[in-house]
Amino acid sequence: MYHIKDEEFLRGKVPMTKEEIRFVSIGKMELQDNDVCLDIGGGTGSISMEMARFARSGKVFAIERNDEAVELIQKNKEKFGLENITVIKGLAPDGLKNLNIKFNKIFIGGSAGNLVEIIKYSYENLAENGILTLNFIVLENIFTAIEELKKYNFKDVDICQLIVSKNKKIKDFNMMMAENPIYVITAKK
Repeated sequence: MYHIKDEEFLRGKVPMTKEEIRFVSIGKMELQDNDVCLDIGGGTGSISMEMARFARSGKVFAIERNDEAVELIQKNKEKFGLENITVIKGLAPDGLKNLNIKFNKIFIGGSAGNLVEIIKYSYENLAENGILTLNFIVLENIFTAIEELKKYNFKDVDICQLIVSKNKKIKDFNMMMAENPIYVITAKK
């Protein structure tokens, strides 16, 4: 199975987890065919689509608060023919309270200022030995996440920083242009 390239997604003006970051984040989640997954802050749905392709017999729930993003997730779901994704319009964690599901994998890509509450929700709704993966750009969120993960006694906390540079053609030359550094945090319950 291959990962989906960035240019294959319908994007609009909605933020998207870039493909190199998706590769690492999806890999760290150790997705299984029958996993039940949650994508918090779905954006374009790039993580949701990848989760759904790896967990073909499972289920993926994507929650997003932005109307344009919700529409893009739906369109990308249709484009890639992924029927195992349910899109929820709402703000996490309040928009998830009626689900009453234990997830095998949870991805946090956006928190809209509710990171503490989202990590608590994740702990309470993650199956035993489930994996939580978080992506951050902002340092304050990294520190908050680490403290919250300690508070709930998550195990095997792994933190990596990814810095991706991509070539940009300038005449006959290739110049490397750096993207924002991203922190990928993974923990098990």
